[in-house]
Amino acid sequence: MIKILIVDDSSFSQRITANLIRKFLSDVDLYFANDGQEGLEAYKSINPDYTFVDLLMPKISGKEMIEFIKKFENDAKIIVVSADVQKSVREDMEVLGIMSFINKPFNEDKAKIICDMIRNDLK
Repeated sequence: MIKILIVDDSSFSQRITANLIRKFLSDVDLYFANDGQEGLEAYKSINPDYTFVDLLMPKISGKEMIEFIKKFENDAKIIVVSADVQKSVREDMEVLGIMSFINKPFNEDKAKIICDMIRNDLK
């Protein structure tokens, strides 16, 4: 069973992401967090295989959350799903060693690519 944590302050975005992941991946357990602080705590307790993170969130931003995680688990598999499309933001995330940066809205085409990436990673 693949454990996936979805961290986004929008419950609508959480549902869309979850439904699309379920469409392309079988055997997944999905977990949710509503902000960066909750996401960090959930990450520590769940130890997910993959984490989908929005960047613009209250309490702790997605970037801060990723930085915290990467300090302790450099090989954490993180996919950023964000509406922030600035080149500098994307470059900052790539420096942190994320798996992928996906622009919102997360849709079927993007979900298929990411789920294929996860399947290939599991081989």
